[in-house]
Amino acid sequence: MHALASLPSIPIAEASSSWLITPNVGLMVWILVVFAISLYILKKVVFPRITAALDERRATIDESIDSAERTRVEADKILAEYRERLKEARVQSEEILGRARQTAESHEHEARERGQEIIAEAARRAERDIEVASKRALDDIRREVADLTIMATEKVTRKTLNDDDQRRLVEEALSELDFSSISSGAESN
Repeated sequence: MHALASLPSIPIAEASSSWLITPNVGLMVWILVVFAISLYILKKVVFPRITAALDERRATIDESIDSAERTRVEADKILAEYRERLKEARVQSEEILGRARQTAESHEHEARERGQEIIAEAARRAERDIEVASKRALDDIRREVADLTIMATEKVTRKTLNDDDQRRLVEEALSELDFSSISSGAESN
């Protein structure tokens, strides 16, 4: 109490506001000690954790940037491959179209040739059929002429002719007729 008795009496309102302003060495020492301990605790416990968290965040960001760069490079590579394949596909499709056109033209040419061959064969068959029909018609005419000649001779002579006489008479009648004009007229048609 003795120390307190020597202090001049200051009203309480003045005393409470003046202790903040007046330097007190003991209080300053304690503040420095508490500050140093707080700083030591922050340096040993808190700052390493903050630094580790920041390093981890930086590593995550760096990894994300690297991953994005790798993804972009891969995307560019895939895009280049896609464009190359697209070019190849276009070239192949043009080759296929060219081959298809050539095949179509060759089929068309073959079809025309085959059509012409079929027409020529049909014409040859028609000529053969006409020739056969002409020969048949001439043979029929010869038979008719022979029959008519025999009948006319029998009526004129009023007797029946034997086989030798009939043959001789038919040959003479046929030799007198000109069948060459009939057969050449049929062939020219």
